[in-house]
Amino acid sequence: MSSKHIEYLRREHARLDAEIDREARQCRPDEVLIARLKKLKLAVKDQIAAWSSDTGGSRVA
Repeated sequence: MSSKHIEYLRREHARLDAEIDREARQCRPDEVLIARLKKLKLAVKDQIAAWSSDTGGSRVA
């Protein structure tokens, strides 16, 4: 996996985190949406971790 792809995954992880925070601050947060975003965020984190373990890197978002 290229470093550009890893940087994309890290940006996507941060974007999902921000979107989760934004939705959680709503008067009536959409819990289903938050759960879906958290699953996506975890999947991205798992992809980063898998790549990091393959290359010997230790940085996980």
